[in-house]
Amino acid sequence: MDITVEELKERLEKGEDLHFYDVREEHEYEEDNLGAILIPLGELPDHLDELEAIKDEEIIIHCRSGARSGKAARYLESQGFSNVRNVLGGILAYRELED
Repeated sequence: MDITVEELKERLEKGEDLHFYDVREEHEYEEDNLGAILIPLGELPDHLDELEAIKDEEIIIHCRSGARSGKAARYLESQGFSNVRNVLGGILAYRELED
């Protein structure tokens, strides 16, 4: 299931405690980030153990445009995660809201 940047922004502004992950590369994250936890897409399989505890909770994933986070969401779903949400349009769309 996807989440819009508008919904994400609203929830971040409210200070909601989210399981929020960024699957871009480290250099992209250092350039600009939304405060999500960085797990680059290629390293996601190595982090399944630490994510196991939140397997049935909502997990929100974003990247630059939504493509990598879509792959990450599908991967997690294939591993039994039941509530993974991909941020549509990624950080590019999110930043457009702020202009």
